[in-house]
Amino acid sequence: MPDNQPHKYGVSITLASRYDGETSVLSVGGEAVQKGKQLYIRFEEPGQGPQGPEVSVRTTIKILEDELRIIRHGGVESEQSFQSGRRLPGFYRSPYTQFNLSTETSTLGISRQGRSLTAAWEYELYVYDEPSGQFAISLHIQEEP
Repeated sequence: MPDNQPHKYGVSITLASRYDGETSVLSVGGEAVQKGKQLYIRFEEPGQGPQGPEVSVRTTIKILEDELRIIRHGGVESEQSFQSGRRLPGFYRSPYTQFNLSTETSTLGISRQGRSLTAAWEYELYVYDEPSGQFAISLHIQEEP
């Protein structure tokens, strides 16, 4: 198959986030799309908050060799980029608030084996250039049989 043809397949996704001693885990089904050297993971986050499940968020994770970007659309609009040793700009918008943010990534490791992928990264979140918290994230993607 030519390298420039997108290739789609179903995946199960586990995204764990650790902040301030608390860990939250999201496990969902989604779709992986391979375009050349870039891998896109797409999934719907379940609705949260007072509006209930009708306020869903579509999330795309763009994975390159040494960079990862998380783009969210729907009830929340946001973009965060991660690259080891770099501070990269992003933003967050919801019906209630909006602000610029940036992420300073201390470590980012991406490991691919066939159609499985594991990524782990740690970063400091800045909101309006003020430190807002240290986060540790792990992502595991497995092709669904």
